[in-house]
Amino acid sequence: MTPNEIRELSVEDLRTKIDEMTRERFNLRFRSATESIDNPMRFRDLRRDIARLQTILREREANG
Repeated sequence: MTPNEIRELSVEDLRTKIDEMTRERFNLRFRSATESIDNPMRFRDLRRDIARLQTILREREANG
């Protein structure tokens, strides 16, 4: 996701996306312990996307 796409989302959508990506990250980590992963770079992508979402969410909460 690009920052411009993220900024178009509402606060509730941001929270929902963060929850979805966190769950996906957990499932991917769990699967990696039991089998090989097709795209190991997905870990990094998810971590960075979650950080972007949280940053923009904090900006909005700080600005009111």
